[in-house]
Amino acid sequence: MSTDLTARTRDLALRHRTAVGVAWLLVLLIGGAVAVLGLGRLDQSFTASGGPGHRANQEVQERYGNGAAVAPLVAVASWPAGADVRAPGAAGRFGDAVRHAAGPGARTVSYAGTGDEGFLGGDGRTVYALVYPGAGEPDLAGLTAVEEAAVALRADLRSALPEARVEVTGVLPLQHDSAVAGPGPVALAVKAACALGLLVLLAAVFRSAAGFLAPLLLAGVTSVGALVLVEAVAGFTEISFVVVYLVPVTALVLAVHRWAQPPGAGERSAAAAGAAGAAACAVLALFPASFLRSVGVAGLAVWAVGTAAALTLVPVLRSVATRSRRTGRSAAAGRSAAAGRSAAAGRSAAAGRSPRAAGAAGRGGGRSGPVSAVCGLVLLVLAAGAATQLRVGNPEAHALVASGPARDGLDRLAAAGVPPGVLNPLEVLLPEGADPRAAAARAARVPGVLLAAAPRGAEWRRDGTAVVVVVPAEEPMTAAGAATVSAVRSAFAEGALPAAVGGSGVVDRDLVDGVYGLLPFAVPAAALAALAVLVLLPVPSGFPGAGAAAGAVLRAVLAALASAGALTVLWQWGPAGTGAVTGWVPLVVGVFAFCVSLDRSVASAAGGPPGAGLAAAGAGALAVLAVGIGPQVELALLVSGFAMAAVLDALAGRRRTPPAVPARPTSRSSLLLV
Repeated sequence: MSTDLTARTRDLALRHRTAVGVAWLLVLLIGGAVAVLGLGRLDQSFTASGGPGHRANQEVQERYGNGAAVAPLVAVASWPAGADVRAPGAAGRFGDAVRHAAGPGARTVSYAGTGDEGFLGGDGRTVYALVYPGAGEPDLAGLTAVEEAAVALRADLRSALPEARVEVTGVLPLQHDSAVAGPGPVALAVKAACALGLLVLLAAVFRSAAGFLAPLLLAGVTSVGALVLVEAVAGFTEISFVVVYLVPVTALVLAVHRWAQPPGAGERSAAAAGAAGAAACAVLALFPASFLRSVGVAGLAVWAVGTAAALTLVPVLRSVATRSRRTGRSAAAGRSAAAGRSAAAGRSAAAGRSPRAAGAAGRGGGRSGPVSAVCGLVLLVLAAGAATQLRVGNPEAHALVASGPARDGLDRLAAAGVPPGVLNPLEVLLPEGADPRAAAARAARVPGVLLAAAPRGAEWRRDGTAVVVVVPAEEPMTAAGAATVSAVRSAFAEGALPAAVGGSGVVDRDLVDGVYGLLPFAVPAAALAALAVLVLLPVPSGFPGAGAAAGAVLRAVLAALASAGALTVLWQWGPAGTGAVTGWVPLVVGVFAFCVSLDRSVASAAGGPPGAGLAAAGAGALAVLAVGIGPQVELALLVSGFAMAAVLDALAGRRRTPPAVPARPTSRSSLLLV
């Protein structure tokens, strides 16, 4: 967008400031209601669509009505010392109790129905069963049904087997227990401190009521408008629910950063970054993977709405802030009308960002110098290097929750010597004419398989097909577990009657193969699109040219990779020891990091104040930590990724940048940006 067009848009908005304000207010109010009502359009499965595992899970779900991508419940019973769990009495009673408690439509498999000693613990008195509840699909409503089934199963089994210690565990119960545990006193205190810190930061940086509220208003209208656009697109193609996390956080950081820019130059840099970021996200949306399409569409919507707000709403809000400040200061000082107008003009043509404030912020960022720039670049490169060791998948079971009923069941399995792979079994869907027992024997010979069973019940065989349960020894997100999943797939990919391998354990592989396998092509394509816009299109005057454009895009790509590396270091290698990072989290955090880094780099290259990026990063980090700190591991992964991405890029980006407008002397202690 040319400088003239940017200026004309600003002038038009100022001439019709009332209409512009009302229009954006309607976006916030009516759009907010529409966005809430339209959330049901988004795909809530959090699984990778289109892969062979996803197709197998869909077929299992259609034929059998349960299981597939939803991990089963694991019922565990331990008898007192001296009891023989192999005896028909104990094993039979346990199997019958599980089938009765599971309810209609459920599928269960245990030692009683198969005779496979893989269902027995090494202590000689523990036995477990896999339970696929009759209801439950891989969406939010279906997962809630599975959680309710776990509670009912636990209660019924304890009533039916009073002489045994009975627990019910599984991936979903473990996640549910972490979600309902709630933050403890320390976490609540930290959340409150982060919320208060966000308010203090905005008040200290912007120094006025208008400056304090304006970025929050900008973030609100951008979030609402972007979500409405995303939900409209979801009416035509599959869009994942993960965009609900990406949109508001990105909108907040961009809003704070753009409000902190000087008028005129800030709007021009917003237009340049908006066009480049929209082009990059549009390229991501073209790739044939639902997660990439989802984050690409969401990023495109944020850039489009955010840039429109920067060019129209920001000048209007600045004019209101200027008028309020002029009136307040004139009344307080008792100056004459003429003196008040002169003072207002000296404080710059907008409340958003005066040359004096720009000089203060510019010097604050400039003191870091070239050494800091080199150190920041090295920091980004090292973090990006750690991203090469990222392992995507659900966190290992032991890291999901520290205590609770489901954790008691997991500990009981571990104490009995049962490996954790039982929480994520595979389901092999055999076509008509295949022999289930022969298929189970073939699967049992695969290295890393704990057991393979071909249950004979009618609920396991329908319309000539059959389902064989394959239990790996290790969880699928581990290197050994991933190798086992690949080997089982290979074992059933050959022969006259190839079988489909599904189950909760294949979702991670689909994500790696179907989504992350595209990133070596998607990331360069998106970066080239952004670079082409910055170099070839009529960008704002004052943008330094192709070299600066390449540097801005490169830094944005490094920021995206570094965010994945930070997740690897903190969670995969850190004290939490999750072993893996939930597959969609690095994608969401990476797009967020790319967007905010590109906006900051373009503004900085065009002469914007480096301190603005740090203020925006601090606001974003404090906001997500205030909302997300707690025991739920997946949410903690997400919010920590957002916080680290924002702060890491802002710190690495603090370098000397010549201001676009010559600075006038100001107090070194001044924090005034708006």
